[in-house]
Order: sequence, then C-alpha cells, then structure tokens
Amino acid sequence: MADGTILFALREDPSHQGAEGDQLRRICRAVEGHGLEVRWARTETDARAVLRTEAGLAAAVVAWDLPHGGGGEGAEPGGAAVLRRIGKRFTGLPVLLVMTEEADEDLDRLPLWVAEAVVGYVWPLEDTPAFIAGRIATAAHAYREAVLPPFFKALRRFDEAHEYSWHTPAHAGGVAFLKSPVGRAFFDYFGERLFRSDLSISVEELGSLFGHSGPIGDAERNAARIFGAERTCFVLHGNSTADRMVGHFCVSRDEIALVDRNCHKSVLHGLVLSGARPVYLVPTRNGYGLAGPLPPAGIAAAAVADRIAGNPLTHGALSADAEYAVLTNSTYDGLCYDAVQVARDLAASTPRVHFDEAWFAYARFHPLYAGRYGMSVGPDTFPGPQRPTVFSTQSTHKLLAALSQGAMVHVRSSPRAPVEPERFDEAVMMHGTTSPFYPAIASLDVAAGMMDGPQGHWLIDEAVTEAVRFRQAVVRTARRIAAAGDRPEWFFGAWQPETVTDPETGEQYAFADAPAELLRTRPECWQLAPDAAWHGFRGLTEGYCLLDPVKVTLTCPGVDAAGRWQDRGVPARVLTAYLETRSILVEKTDTYSTLVLFSMGITKGKWGTLLDALTDFKALHDARTPLGHVLPGLLRAHPRRYDGMTLDELCRSMHDHLRGSDLVTLLDTAFRQLPRPVVPPQWCYQQLIRSGTERVRIADAADRVAAAMVTVTPPGIPVLMPGESTGAADGPLLRYLRALESFDRAFPGFGSETHGVTVDAATGDYRIECVRPERL
Repeated sequence: MADGTILFALREDPSHQGAEGDQLRRICRAVEGHGLEVRWARTETDARAVLRTEAGLAAAVVAWDLPHGGGGEGAEPGGAAVLRRIGKRFTGLPVLLVMTEEADEDLDRLPLWVAEAVVGYVWPLEDTPAFIAGRIATAAHAYREAVLPPFFKALRRFDEAHEYSWHTPAHAGGVAFLKSPVGRAFFDYFGERLFRSDLSISVEELGSLFGHSGPIGDAERNAARIFGAERTCFVLHGNSTADRMVGHFCVSRDEIALVDRNCHKSVLHGLVLSGARPVYLVPTRNGYGLAGPLPPAGIAAAAVADRIAGNPLTHGALSADAEYAVLTNSTYDGLCYDAVQVARDLAASTPRVHFDEAWFAYARFHPLYAGRYGMSVGPDTFPGPQRPTVFSTQSTHKLLAALSQGAMVHVRSSPRAPVEPERFDEAVMMHGTTSPFYPAIASLDVAAGMMDGPQGHWLIDEAVTEAVRFRQAVVRTARRIAAAGDRPEWFFGAWQPETVTDPETGEQYAFADAPAELLRTRPECWQLAPDAAWHGFRGLTEGYCLLDPVKVTLTCPGVDAAGRWQDRGVPARVLTAYLETRSILVEKTDTYSTLVLFSMGITKGKWGTLLDALTDFKALHDARTPLGHVLPGLLRAHPRRYDGMTLDELCRSMHDHLRGSDLVTLLDTAFRQLPRPVVPPQWCYQQLIRSGTERVRIADAADRVAAAMVTVTPPGIPVLMPGESTGAADGPLLRYLRALESFDRAFPGFGSETHGVTVDAATGDYRIECVRPERL
C-alpha cells in the first residue's frame, strides 16, 4: 500500500523520448522507490480532476507553463491555476515548481505569492533523479506526519510500538478472539488494527479523557481552535449525552429553564436529572407540519417574562428569572437562526444559552452560515457585560466524518456566568465513561482535523454545491415534463424559495435558472423573508432565519405551506416505502414531505439515483400500477387490506383519510396550544420508577397527568411532556392522538413511530403512561 500520492502536473509526458522525458521517468521510478504512488496530469484540467478526487496527495510537482487543456486559455499560466486550487483544497501541501533551462530568467518575474505557495523549485536536468526524488519524498513524508491531528498521531505511534497489553480490555489486542471460531470470524471481519487500538485508560502516554491531558487534551484544544470555542470536550455517547451534560451543569433543582418545545428528548432528560422547572417556548409551524424557529417576538424579554409568570411550575421556584435557555439550531428541517441576535434577545432573560447543534457541526466552515452558529457569539460580535455564556453541543458523527456516537461540547464563557473547568468537569465525568473507545476519540480528532483550514470549506462547499444541483434538477424536471406534453405533470417539489435575487445586481431569477455560484455563496438566497408564501411561517423578521441548503425537504401534493388541502394527494409515507424498495433510506418523513441530507459523502451518482427513483414512482403512480409490483412486501404483510389496490388508489385513499380527519390542522393546533403543566418532570420520573403510574388508553386519558414524554415521528417533536395535563377529551392533544390512532388502524404498515406510546396488538389502541390520581 502506497504511503501517499504525488501529483506530477507537467507538460512533458514521461513516455516521450528525449533528455527531459528520460530524466522524468527516472525521477518517477525513484519516487515510487520511496513507497509513493505517482499520478500524472499533462494539463491544468487533468490536474484539477486529480485535486478534486485524490485526497491522499502528499506532495505536488507542478510546471508553471502547464497547458490549460481542452483548447482553453486562461488569464494566467495553467501552473498558476493549479497552485491556487491546491491552496483552496489543501492545508500546507508541499509543492515543488518545475522550471526549465529556458525559464531561468523568468524566476524573478514570478508573482510574489508563488514563493509563498511552493516549498522549492526543481530543474530536472541539473540534479540527479535520486536527489530530486529524495527531496520530494522527504517533503511528502513530513507532510503526511504533520497533517495528522494530535491524538490520532499518538495512537498510531503507540500501535507501531507493538507493546504487550497487560490491562483491559480482556481481548488483549484481539488475541482472545483468535481462540474461538466465532471470535476469529469477528477478528477477521474488523481486522487486527481495530483491536490493537482498543485500549485502557491505563495507557498514560495517550492522555485522559476526563483529565483533558496528554494527546487527548491536545486534541480537544485543537478542536476548540478549529471550531472557534474557548473550550471543547469530546463526548463518546452522542449528542444526547452532551445535551444532558450541559443541562445538568447549567440549572439545578427548582430553578427555571427556558426550553424550545422543538427539542430533543435528551434535553428533557437533563431537566429530569437536575430537577429544573421547564418553561417551554413555542416555535412557529407551517402547513406542511414543519417546525420553524422560535419567533423573535416570542423570545423578547417581555414575552419571556409573561410566559414565566403564567406557568404554574414557576410558583415557588428559587428565582423568578431563568438560569438557562436551550434551543435547537438548526432544526431538523434545516432552519438556522441569526445566533447573535438570538443571544442578544435571550440575554435579557438568562445568563446561559445552549444551542443544540446536533445537525449543524459544519456551520463554521462555510460563509453561508456566518453568524448562525453558537460559537459565533463572542466578545467580538456581542461585546459588553450582558453577553451570556454560550454552549454548543454537536453530534459530530451526523454530518461530519466521525464514528457513530462521537460528539463535542463547545463552550464560550462570559464573566456574567463563568464556566470554571473543574466544576464543568464534574458534569462531564458524571455522564462520561472511564472506559472510552479510543478509535472513537481518534475519529473526533480526525473529524476536527479534516475541517482545519481551506479543506474544511472545500468539503462543505462540495456538499452545498451538490445540494443546489439536486434542488434545481427537481424543479427543472417539472419544466421538462411540461415541455414534453406527453404525460401528467410533475408533482414533486423542493421546499425552497421560488425566486432569488442577486444582492449585488438586484437581478431576480427563478430558482431553477439562478446561477449555481449565486446559490452556493450568497446567504441572502436562503433567508426566509418575512411572511413569504413558500415557507409558511409567520412572525419572522428580515435575516432572522435561513434555510440550510444541504437539508433538502421534498414536497408531495396534498397540502401547501399555508395548510390548505388539495384535491389530489400523494402522502410521503407511500413514497418513502417505495424508496426503501430501491435501497434509498431518507432521514425523516412527514405527512406530505420527506427530508434528505446532503452530507460530505454525497455524490452525483447518489442524488441522481434518488431523482431517478422519484421519476419512476411518478410513472408507476400515473400508470395505476398494482401494489404487488410496487410494494410487494406491504401486500404480503397485509393481503386482506391492500389486495387488488393500485398505487394511485392507495395514495388517494390515504389522502382522503388524512384530509377527512384534518390531521395537519390537528397537529398544528396541538403544537401551538401547549398542555397545562401540573408537576415538574423529575417528580413524574420518581413516580414512574416507584409504581406510581399506569398505562391508560387514549380514549380514557382525558384530564390525566402524563408521566412520560410522548413524541410522534413524524414530525419527531414532543406533543406531551412529563407533568403536563392531557386536557379535555375534545381538546387539541387527545384529538390529534386519536386521529393518529385511527390512521394507524386504517393503514397498517404505515403507522407512526410514537415514543411514549404503547400499541395494543389486538385492538390497535394507543396507551400512554399517566400518574395515578391518588399520587397527585
């Protein structure tokens, strides 16, 4: 296996005859003798392709007079264009500039920036091939070593020492697995290196996750620099644990916490542990059922004070002021705040603000998201004594390149609510493990290192670019079908502005016609203009909220952003069931929309396959194809319900049921009119583990107190929190849950995933955990 790749971007082909060609062949062989692979590019176009696809480059040898390729000409030599592209793609990649005898006099004429971009010059015929290859190999090996972040570098060195293990884990570098047939199969599947790097905290030279010492501490400090934090802690049990750490640290028993209702369940778990009294802030919603941001008016000081005063749980709290606020940024559907404005608005109500950025770890590395992530709030953007302490919790593995469960907590402390490291570490140790998985730590270190310098922007920009291309392709498909005039109209859409305006020229474009460069570089194209019809959210202000282009919501016919029902409908659950048969798994499905994520791992082939599947689904729908051909597994599982039905009949039947029950309106009402709080969440948990609760049918659940959270997916947001009243039988919450229950009975195989609800297998009845009346 080669120890790196060297790009030779030269006009001269090594197969050509002549003195220079012969010398290049010798240099090439000598470089390969150093364990390096050689990639040749004869034009700037070829070199650009290598730079785009070959992340394993360890050095480059570039000719200044490299042709542009394809007959094209540039404003500067092809070698200059390659050097500029290397600077945008790689951090510190060593580059040697090849000069010819005829170019001696041109050395002084090179632009000054070239000397800063290269590490030296090569005259092929002046030194021996071995010497030139040695220079290249030395630079390449030094780069390969320098590019490694702190912990991963130390872990590799430890592995190469081949020390005997006398500590846990007991498999002792994988040796134990070799003594059993099933163990041997496990060992062979993952390979020896994984088990050699699965170590104990007894290995002092690798440092301590809790002590933040040694290479682990170096890696955390390196990540803090890269992510713009004062302090960063690695977390090995996902963003859920990171949320609990922060919540448990920031607020204590009987103190008030301001909580975005569109929160992850781990936020509530932190409140249960701390004994805090939650006051929920209500996000906006649109007709598709998508949760929007907290409206600016809802987080203003007066509005927050009124909500605190009107909440029964705050009576008897230690203080009438909130100690902590937590909100989701970006939302599941890609809505991200002006973080500095939010911090300013909430600063009047609390000294600590927590941005749950589980799905937004990449925000610092692209200008589209400038000022829209938690760590952008600091003394430079929010000077003065009112600045709150800011926490960001990020699920690094979700949309950056870390192993599953890898997460980080970033902190920017303020004098108003200082975070003393030793005190915060108590929360870290309480929720962490003394048996960390070292490959996971290394993956966090590497995930941070991948974002360091220009390469971080390059990686995220590629994802943004592919998302833009896919979004435009969805809209353009509608045009193509309309122009063909030989088939029914396209019925899928992408949730995005219909038009965008170039802020420099004022020129307005239909989204499908907008220059890709404009869409991938200008945040103004993605901001939610106040009261714009396409997004359907009310009460927003200019620039307050931005739609993240890499989180693509595909819309299906049936309802619009204002919640108006349409005659024809294609419920998204049917679409995603079909996509699964094509081995396409989406991130989230709502009633008439589905979410797909454009991460760094996206490719044109991947999104092209999705677009093809959408086209095929529409053709099958329009052709009234029998379900047995479209969803054979569904028909086998529920033959009596779906036998003889076609795809379009299923869509029509399901749409009529959803419209008849007015499920979208019920969902909106249930989320806007929050249940009445009765008792704190921690008290409910104590009843739950001490037999103080019972499971109650939805039909009998009026005016009971919930003992556990109820979260319906879709849309994945809690509708009922522990300690809240279920309300009247005809109230918004129970009407919504009964409508879901009815849907699940009517369409087996398409039921909602509802956490906190058990379903009676015989009757289909929903049951929820409620506090026994005598305990209240």
